[in-house]
This record gives sequence, C-alpha cells and structure tokens, in this order.
Amino acid sequence: MGYRVVVAGATGNVGREMLNILAEREFPIDDLAVLASSRSTGDMVDFGETGKQYKVQNIEHFDPTGWDIALFAIGSEGSAIYAPKFAAAGCTVIDNASLYRMDPDVPLIVPEVNPEAIDGYKARNIIANPNCSTAQMVVALKPLHDAAKIKRVVVATYQSVSGAGKAGMDELFNQSRAIFVGDQVEAAKFTKQIAFNVIPHIDSFLDDGSTKEEWKMVAETKKILDPKVKVTATCVRVPVFVGHSEALNIEFENEISAEEAQDILREAPGVMLIDKREDGGYVTPVECVGDYATFISRVREDSTVDNGLSLWCVSDNLRKGAALNAVQIAELLGRRHLKKGD
Repeated sequence: MGYRVVVAGATGNVGREMLNILAEREFPIDDLAVLASSRSTGDMVDFGETGKQYKVQNIEHFDPTGWDIALFAIGSEGSAIYAPKFAAAGCTVIDNASLYRMDPDVPLIVPEVNPEAIDGYKARNIIANPNCSTAQMVVALKPLHDAAKIKRVVVATYQSVSGAGKAGMDELFNQSRAIFVGDQVEAAKFTKQIAFNVIPHIDSFLDDGSTKEEWKMVAETKKILDPKVKVTATCVRVPVFVGHSEALNIEFENEISAEEAQDILREAPGVMLIDKREDGGYVTPVECVGDYATFISRVREDSTVDNGLSLWCVSDNLRKGAALNAVQIAELLGRRHLKKGD
C-alpha cells in the first residue's frame, strides 16, 4: 500500500525533478496526479525513467480530497491560493516556495538537520522546503554544530542560473551564443549580463542593503539549525547552469581542528567529503549535477579567529536545494506520521 501523491508545478524545472526523484527513490505511490496552470493542461510529462507518462491537469479544477501528499513547486503566489485549499482537504502540502517558511506554525525541514520539527505539521498541514542555498549549507553545518557549537557563519554563494528557473537558463545560453557570434547581448531575467559575468544581486533589495536571498539564508538557518547562530551572507549569481557553490567561514565556541572536521563530515548524513590537497582534489558544480549529496571540499583552519574553519560546499540546487529535499520530507512524513496501513 502506498500514497496518493500530487506534484503541482510538474512542467517546471523543480517539478520535473520531483517526478524524477520520486521514481528514482521508488517512493511508494498508489496514485499520482501531475498539475500545472491552464497553459500546460493536457501536456504529457515523464515519470522519471519508468516509461510512464502522465497527463497534466489544471490545478484550478483539481479536487485534493482523498489525496495524501502534495509536492508544490508553483511559487508563492500559487501557494497562497492552493496550499490552504489542499491542506484543508486533508492533503499535506510540502511547499517549495518561500511563502510559509518563516510561519511559526509551519515546520521548515531539512531531514538530515531537524527531522523532529516535522511533528508540528498538523497545525497547518503544510511543511516548508527551505531556500536552495540554505538547504545545502545547513547539511554541512549541522554535524559541525553538534560537535563544537557554531557561533558565526560568513557565507558567499555562487548560485547557478537554474535557481532563477528556465528563463534564467535560457538567458545564459542565449547571451553566451550572442557573444560568440557577435550579436547584441540583452538582459531580461537578470539585472545585468550574466554570460561571462557575475552578479552580486539575487532577489529584491531590503532597507539595510542586503537582498532578500541573503535575508533568507540568515533567517532560515536560525529556524532550522539554531536561533543563536549568527549568519551573514553575500549571494551572487554566476554563469553556471546547475549547481550552487558556497564558500563558508565558520567560527565555533569550542576548539575543532580541520582533521576533526573532516572526520565528522566524512560520516555525516547527506554529505560527501572530497578533500584532497592537490590539483583537482575538490568538487565543482559541474560534477555535482544529478547527485543527491552535498559535497564538501577545501576544509582548513582559519587562523584569524579562535576556533575557525573555512570550507567549500557544492550541491545540485534542483535536487538537494529543492526537489530531493521535498521528497525526503515526504519520506520522513510517511515514516513518522502517515504510516502505510494506519
């Protein structure tokens, strides 16, 4: 016996990845519905590599009564309309949008970090998926926090264009091609040229000069990991199609060496340590695409602070940063609360 599962936003980058991962991980599904807006109604989408295809239904006309779990990748505007409707019908929503992340009645979950927080999902019947850059960072931080208690984190991100959706990927491709053939480069999705460039600006600016993406990393890390941890972030869009990278500088309350950190990370859930102090002995975004792991490299001590470490963190943002984490939440929900046969 399995679950009746909905994937909403099934024609987008994250929605398609959700379907791939549900199939890859053989999530127990008795019935599957794939939803999108009216523009995509009637389109066919693949269910991973199973050979099965499903016809896209219009989310506006879908009745969620009797469905168990809905994975949402429809943005905050769509979630505001449909998440309460699905939740009220008894279908637990796992939402990839930012809308509910800081709601005190909605758990914000990374299963390797705070699985116990999912127990509060019944207050709204909604569970939030964190920001892509936050998700991979807290997977790296959690085992180190448990070992030596983190005081402060300084993070600079190198975020791929897929974090801005298909339009972001198309813009990088089109601008790159234009540069090679001598055509004019036009910026539409991004505020400046992204091809062969980097842009220190993701999401809207706030009054203090930070961006909303940077605020998300600060606020979400506190909610998921520990409210006492201080975080400052600089989020940068880079001309990479898939895979977010982060340079982390971490200050601890207690002493921890690079070797101890490596030993801890080597055994940590969701982490793959690849850290050889030689040419190519680290992971780059190209190598992480399609993988489940959060890769850690370049672990070293920072002599400018007491008990400081620096490291490099890379992950597939469409997977651990979005779709994989959502499916892992569904698996956790099933184990703890929606046990088959109950």
